[in-house]
Amino acid sequence: MAYVILFNALVVVAYMSAFFVIGTAKKDNSVVDIGWGAGFVVVAFFTLFVYGEFNARQIITTTLITFWGTRLSTHIFRRNWGRGEDFRYLQMREKWGDKVLVRSFLQIYMLQGFFMLIISYSVMLINSHSGREFGLADILGILIWASGFAVESIADAQLKAFVKTKKPGEVMTGGLWRYSRHPNYFGEAVQWWGIFVIALSIDGGLWAIISPITITILLRFVSGVPYLERKYRDYPAFKEYLKETNAFIPWFPRKK
Repeated sequence: MAYVILFNALVVVAYMSAFFVIGTAKKDNSVVDIGWGAGFVVVAFFTLFVYGEFNARQIITTTLITFWGTRLSTHIFRRNWGRGEDFRYLQMREKWGDKVLVRSFLQIYMLQGFFMLIISYSVMLINSHSGREFGLADILGILIWASGFAVESIADAQLKAFVKTKKPGEVMTGGLWRYSRHPNYFGEAVQWWGIFVIALSIDGGLWAIISPITITILLRFVSGVPYLERKYRDYPAFKEYLKETNAFIPWFPRKK
């Protein structure tokens, strides 16, 4: 497994370096967000074609990752096209000054590549080992993944429709966003818990729990929820939304 991780690490470094070149040329490090989902697809296919046996579990897992990664990268590309650099990366650019190239490479592109490698562990494990026969654990994992994919996709579509008609100061509180302030992030995490359940059919599959734990922590406490909530924290409507709605796990709104 060590060799699988090592060679995938080289692939990830090359992949993220290519996006660094693009981001530097455009002076827009937001391109890294476009590359995030597609990067997992690259890792999945690389591991499957180099180490895989093309059994049902490996083909299905690679297909699931391809659906998720392609949809996410396409969604972000369409959302960000023509909007300029995201506020997070603008703040970093201003803060880093003349060290922006080195720090961007290490703290944006390579750091995201590092987390991509960790989160991909479950996929690398599945695609490089035969494991037990396809069974109930695989079916359960697929169903969990599908529920997460549906939540993320629907939440993104609802937010996209809202943004087209929103007025200044308005906050998305309808649809799935009535039950969670970040249902799209929740759905993304659920998908990786589904992949983990599939990985349990592999010897040593319990170690694959590092994948969903890492993505859940990142989305909930590091790069997802905290960044967006800081952006909207001064909106009066968002302050009310905070009081009524769970941050991550969907639940019924709290009464005022």
